[in-house]
Amino acid sequence: MKIIQIGEFGEPEVLKVHEVARPEIRAGDEVLVRVHASGVNFFEVLMRRNRYAVTPPLPARFGVEVAGVVEATGAEATLPVGSRVTLPLFIHGRDGGYADYVVVKEAACVPLPDEVSFDGGVALQVQGLTALHAVRQTSPEGRSVLVTAAGGGVGTLLIQLARQAGAERIVALAGSREKLDTALSLGADAVVNHRDSDWLAQSAAASGGDGFDVIYDFVGGELGKSLTTLLAPLGTLLFGALGRFALDNGTLDALVARGQTVKGFALIPLLQAGNPRQDLAELFRLAANGKLVPVIGARFALEQAADAHRLSETRASIGKIVLHP
Repeated sequence: MKIIQIGEFGEPEVLKVHEVARPEIRAGDEVLVRVHASGVNFFEVLMRRNRYAVTPPLPARFGVEVAGVVEATGAEATLPVGSRVTLPLFIHGRDGGYADYVVVKEAACVPLPDEVSFDGGVALQVQGLTALHAVRQTSPEGRSVLVTAAGGGVGTLLIQLARQAGAERIVALAGSREKLDTALSLGADAVVNHRDSDWLAQSAAASGGDGFDVIYDFVGGELGKSLTTLLAPLGTLLFGALGRFALDNGTLDALVARGQTVKGFALIPLLQAGNPRQDLAELFRLAANGKLVPVIGARFALEQAADAHRLSETRASIGKIVLHP
């Protein structure tokens, strides 16, 4: 079977296709899953360049979210052969999903409804759980909301979940017309291109003039720091792990004076404290009922993993990037 592996850090070309033996079931509670879709995440781009918070040992395999079909089971497993499942490997500290087959404990599998595509099952794992918990951590109900990176995997889902959670007004921030149009189609009330020189003024106007009660930011940097000026009194800015930014004393003083909150977000501790299987089942149920649309922006063959990483690095993709073995 084929796997994707790196033997050194660097440009996308370090992602190499290797032929290896198909993994074998070695325990009674294990299952063999034929991979039909594997998700590409931006943090994997950073890991490939050795710019992530954690340096993986080499050689390294990527792929932490998989959707596929059970092809064989151990003697103690109860999942029928042919079951459609998702494998949120990241929850179990696993990777290796850029592959034709994966062997996992049966307990790692989460059933995928027939109504949800394999691509959708992948898109609703890292990004879906992030969007779901962001809404849970800072409720948008009855509030004005700004979503950054609104055309990305998290942003496209956040818009929909915030609307379902009762957001009064949703403004989407993105960097291209196509992304802004996608945000509008998913339920945003207004959109702003952050590449415009006056994007801050446009955003303030789109909020209705009073600022935003909630800002969900998974971009960070200078953009994230600027967002603090768009918060309404008593508002909350929730930022993700890749959305870090530095606050100077003047900004901190202004936040305190207006009773505002800057709140960090990390997914794994939330999953460890909760029930991720139940969370995924909820996301799959919403998608199966047509209430949540996973946006798939690009599909690549497994052998084109380097091209998928190149696209991810441009930040031009919309929604989820998926590999197909």
